[in-house]
Amino acid sequence: MAGDTNQNTVTEMSGLISAWLLDGSGGGHEIDWTDVVGHQLQPGQWMWLHLDLNEQSTQDWMRTSSCIPELTVESLLQAETRPRCMTDSEGMLLILRGINLNAGADPEDMVSVRLWVSERRVISLRRRRLIFVDDIMKTITGNAGPETPGDFVVMLVDRLHERAGMIIEDLYDQVDALEESILVESTYLQRDKLADIRRQAISLRRFLAPQREALNRMVVEKTALLSDENRLYLREDHDRLTRFVEDLDAARERAGVIHESLLSHIAEHTGQRMYLLSIIAAIFLPLSFITGLLGINVGGIPGADNELGFPVVMLLVLVIAIGLWAFFRRQRWF
Repeated sequence: MAGDTNQNTVTEMSGLISAWLLDGSGGGHEIDWTDVVGHQLQPGQWMWLHLDLNEQSTQDWMRTSSCIPELTVESLLQAETRPRCMTDSEGMLLILRGINLNAGADPEDMVSVRLWVSERRVISLRRRRLIFVDDIMKTITGNAGPETPGDFVVMLVDRLHERAGMIIEDLYDQVDALEESILVESTYLQRDKLADIRRQAISLRRFLAPQREALNRMVVEKTALLSDENRLYLREDHDRLTRFVEDLDAARERAGVIHESLLSHIAEHTGQRMYLLSIIAAIFLPLSFITGLLGINVGGIPGADNELGFPVVMLLVLVIAIGLWAFFRRQRWF
């Protein structure tokens, strides 16, 4: 295949993160750029290059010496990408998204991994560290790595979705916990948590939904890079990803229902308090009228010169208050 010819003219590569020579039996060892340029692959061997897309040397090498079709190279080097899969006679372009598990990062801020897969070479590019790629490197050193480029794709997809599943399950648990807590107490803090859950679900679904279509494209594409066993595993990953998308939709909808219930509870509690304050205000309204009338300081106020005037007024106020309270109770206003 034209994409497997190794016409490398670049003698140094600052963008090389790691390069691996794999023996086709699950094992392999790391090599440097000199070996990448000069090594002749033996039967059964294939090579994996992991490159840093932030380095200009990586972009230059991809355009001038990678032996990858020009349009494919431009797709791999795009600043913003969405999950996609495209195959041709020379290989397969694959762009996927994974959960960002780097320290201090938000999981929903998904990282991109870009792949060019041919018969005897895999090139992966990243802008930020990909922890699931580190996992594959560990399997290679333990002689339990991928045997073919197709196995590499399957292993990478499996690692991506394994971590996505943990994050989505945790998101679902948060929804369950909030649903139970609202039955006990409703607060505005819970509303903020629900908004955060809905934001995470929307962000994750934004990339997982098209990734599902990319996996489906891989399964149905007629390419010799994927064996029947590879397609079977990818079909299982497609079904798992479909369940993840459905779980995200369910979590978002449940969060919306819980949010409405929370607002209803808060409005109900607020209404009860306002109703109680209205009852108190209704009781004190005539009492305030009496005290205001007797406090205008003009002549002719009854009882102004009588020592029993104040006790009589207080008794009258008390009787009116009790009478109003009894009337409201009888009318079942509270």
